Amino acid sequence: MVAGRNFWIVVWFGIMLLGLLGFGASIYWGLETGWKNIDELLRGLGTIVVSTGMLLLLYGVATGFGQVLLVVALFFFVSAFIAGRKSRVSRAPQPESKDDPRPGA
Repeated sequence: MVAGRNFWIVVWFGIMLLGLLGFGASIYWGLETGWKNIDELLRGLGTIVVSTGMLLLLYGVATGFGQVLLVVALFFFVSAFIAGRKSRVSRAPQPESKDDPRPGA
């Protein structure tokens, strides 16, 4: 039994709502930017999946499936971290092109 079970259920429903809002916003932003925000999409999915898994565990139904969802959420969050790092490197500012590419020339 979890102390303050009802409190944690409310907290995880709130986290799920935030995940749904963030996922919806990232879909909209993805449409606007040509899907360059894959890390935000993965974080939103991870938040939804982890909150669903925690709610299943707190309610005590399908606990095995809840644990699987937690592992899947971990995969989403790690993938979001990797995708964010790759996109940050690809978005590094490029030096302005001049007639002479040598520095100080």
